[in-house]
Amino acid sequence: MPVLSRIVAAIVGGFGFASAVVIALPLLLPGSRVEAVLWATLSGFALWTAAVIWVFAARSAASAWGGLALASLPALAVILLLGGAS
Repeated sequence: MPVLSRIVAAIVGGFGFASAVVIALPLLLPGSRVEAVLWATLSGFALWTAAVIWVFAARSAASAWGGLALASLPALAVILLLGGAS
């Protein structure tokens, strides 16, 4: 069961983390909106890969889930504070 939890954490949790960062980065990056979205999207692939590697390197499945949740909090805060309806 712990392996299944890690697989779900890697796929679902990693995607959620990477998506949160991809949504938050254009709100913080300077320059045109198009370039910021492009850079954020490209970095999302690397972030998801890093999250998958980290999930399987974590000591336990619970720490993997907790780490993904904690890593997502700053991005979610940026989205809530700066997101607006732009």
